[in-house]
Amino acid sequence: MADLNVPPELTPPPTEPFFRRISPIAFVILSLALVFVLYQVVAGVVTILLLGQIATKETAVWMRVATAAGQILCILLPTILLARARYGHIVVPLRMHLPSPRDVITVCIAVVALQQVLQGYMIAQDAIPLPPQIQRYVDMFKRLIEETYRMLVTAQSPLEFAGVVATVALVPAIVEELLFRGLVQRDLEEVTSGMGAAVMAGVIFGFYHLNPFSIIPLVVLGVFFGFIVHRSKNITLAMTAHFLNNFIACCALYLNVGDDYLVFAPGGGASSKAVFFNTLACAVVFVASTYYFVRGTAHDNVA
Repeated sequence: MADLNVPPELTPPPTEPFFRRISPIAFVILSLALVFVLYQVVAGVVTILLLGQIATKETAVWMRVATAAGQILCILLPTILLARARYGHIVVPLRMHLPSPRDVITVCIAVVALQQVLQGYMIAQDAIPLPPQIQRYVDMFKRLIEETYRMLVTAQSPLEFAGVVATVALVPAIVEELLFRGLVQRDLEEVTSGMGAAVMAGVIFGFYHLNPFSIIPLVVLGVFFGFIVHRSKNITLAMTAHFLNNFIACCALYLNVGDDYLVFAPGGGASSKAVFFNTLACAVVFVASTYYFVRGTAHDNVA
């Protein structure tokens, strides 16, 4: 029988919940593994069984709905539950608050310019010659990915375009930022520097999309989104940048300007000179806007 006269100070403390006891690295690995299985495996298999493997005109709308529902149920919900289990609440640890208009403007300019720089990289990457046998399979796989993406994003009416923006731009911007910059980056900051955590979370973000042709651009975007959170201590700002990046891609297809559109190239041409000029000009804009963003967030990083 337990001794009822044991002093309170000698009573063993209650055991910490599992998700608060494990190390940050273990928590990140476990969280990513859980979300990967739920979204890429479970939701992916259910979608394929119901709608098929490739989106068609008949199934495009339902494929968008299934993708958005899968992200909400299999990424957003587990992220919220994991954050609550780890920290007890979500708003403070995931750093959600309204950004200042100045930060929104500088970040939006930066992400538009960065998108164009990465567009120049993608054009250069596609120009790299490969052995014919390999090139054939690469083109086939790439064409399959591009056709599926185009079918999901292409809209025939303003109402359908609004649905595309909601499911392809808005939902991923919120869901993916909460997972990668909110949960993953937040925990990695406990074992490395803030910028180191941003880089690690950005690399994970890039590979997590399972698109071998866009790994470098996705990693760069992921690191930049992480940098935004690191500097501003505000995930809402990264969500804004992420949404704008996706929204521009949706607009490009809706307005039929093509995947290789160049902002500073007259007529939208994609000659080598146009690509170089566009990439250089946008790189300058990106550096300048990022500089002003860093200056504007200096007060958030005072020791």
